[in-house]
Amino acid sequence: MKKISTYILLSISIAIVSCKKEPETPKVIYEDASKTQPKPATADSSQIKIADLPIQMEGTKYLIHPIGDYRIYEGRSKTGYGSSNTDKVSFSISNYNRFEITGFLQNLKFQHIDSTEIRPLTNENVIIQTASYLNTIFDKTKQQFMVYSVIDMDTNKDAKLDSSDIKSLYISEISGKRFTKLSIDFQELIDWNLVESKNRLYFRSIDDTNKNGQFDKDDLIHYHFVDLTSKDWKVENYDPINKKRA
Repeated sequence: MKKISTYILLSISIAIVSCKKEPETPKVIYEDASKTQPKPATADSSQIKIADLPIQMEGTKYLIHPIGDYRIYEGRSKTGYGSSNTDKVSFSISNYNRFEITGFLQNLKFQHIDSTEIRPLTNENVIIQTASYLNTIFDKTKQQFMVYSVIDMDTNKDAKLDSSDIKSLYISEISGKRFTKLSIDFQELIDWNLVESKNRLYFRSIDDTNKNGQFDKDDLIHYHFVDLTSKDWKVENYDPINKKRA
């Protein structure tokens, strides 16, 4: 009986230890108390880039070529005698849902339907998670824009760009030109929303005001909008909590 009791206590102890929550990896690591000099991660030269077949957003005159890396994952082979673990390769790097491209993309390249020239969205090392065409704005203003959620800095300083780093908001023309960052460095993009009646792009971001490397309830949320009819895409701040006009 004593051995059984000891075994039960040991099992409970192991279960408690295994259920302990591991500390979260900080999204931001500050060096020398400086948060004004972001350092981009270097590209992994060992990765092999491929492109998905081009996409043409409805109502536009540009082909968009998603660029990314081969995705390798472990699987179980069904061929041969018995079974074994093998590495499998996915040749699909993006998903397309009418007016939005999603994935973990290294770049997008743009090509006018009447041209053979293909130009990149950016020459910087980034990860593009979403690329959305604002089709309803074109219906009203005849202007064509793309909005992107992008990881552009190695904010946790692990020498790579991934979903553990801060996400930012960008905009460009439908041609990929004027690729412009709207959110502020070191502020995490929460979400964005298009208000067609005002031709405005609204978005929220959060600032790690206590500099603990995480974004939580103790940090400050910022509210912004961009007038899409303006030439310079100037970001305006507003405060709905204190009911300031916007």
